[in-house]
Amino acid sequence: MNWLPLLLDATESTAANYFPIGIQLIFAAGFVAFMIGLSAWVGPKRKTSDKLESFTSGIASHGDARQPMAIKYFLVAILFVLFDVEVIFFYPYAVNFKALGWGGFEAVLMFVAFFLVGFIYIIKKGALTWED
Repeated sequence: MNWLPLLLDATESTAANYFPIGIQLIFAAGFVAFMIGLSAWVGPKRKTSDKLESFTSGIASHGDARQPMAIKYFLVAILFVLFDVEVIFFYPYAVNFKALGWGGFEAVLMFVAFFLVGFIYIIKKGALTWED
């Protein structure tokens, strides 16, 4: 008996093949919504001052939350994410460096040059120097 036609029929991607997955997702979402609703309806509702207080990880809160904060923290965080994401682009080259050849090497050198120009620009602008 030839099994190849049976295997090909079983691997065809049709909408009917995804129907059980859709039913399972609907059931899971309904179950989660039902359990959250049930716990909100049946659960205790004791509002104490300790529960209504904002959570501060055991550190006593002080001052106003609206006080100005140095923008340097956010700038350094954004620059870290920016340069971290740029470094991720080295991974495809590292995986396929033999297949990319000299053209790929030149592209990576150009990428590094742009990367360094951006880094030098950030240093010249003083984004990483702290006055406070």
